[in-house]
Amino acid sequence: MQKQSGFTLIELVVVIIILGILAVTAAPKFINLQTDARQSALQGVKGAIQGANGLVFAKAALAGKEKLAATGWAADADDGVDIGAEDVAITQFGYLQATEGELNNAIDADFGTANADWIVSGVANSGVITITQNGAPDESGSGATLEACKLVYTQAADANTIPTYVITDNGC
Repeated sequence: MQKQSGFTLIELVVVIIILGILAVTAAPKFINLQTDARQSALQGVKGAIQGANGLVFAKAALAGKEKLAATGWAADADDGVDIGAEDVAITQFGYLQATEGELNNAIDADFGTANADWIVSGVANSGVITITQNGAPDESGSGATLEACKLVYTQAADANTIPTYVITDNGC
């Protein structure tokens, strides 16, 4: 008699079951990549704004304008804080104002333009601006269960406070 080599049906079934168990445990890690990417992108924008604010404040302090409110700036074009290719026209107590234009200039971003990666919204002159990623889920739910995927930037209120950056990423 010849001896045949190969796998038995039981061995093949056991291997298929083990592969199925591995697939079930590993699949959720890969399915959630889009949410993780959106959350990381929000952290990146937050870091970019914080870094720009550090540079802007340092330049404002060197110019002696770190305690000057946005309304105290002169109207001439040379009065801004120079941060390179673009001037931040005016600062709020040495930090970036919560406006789309100031953020675009400071971090060389593309907020609010057609087909931009980031959408900026907020009430004019409120000192608060909301940044969301284009294509991120809209806010939904009600009350305490409101979900969102956004960064809320609040400019400095006075010379003794710093801007705040609040990320809500439970709905990404």
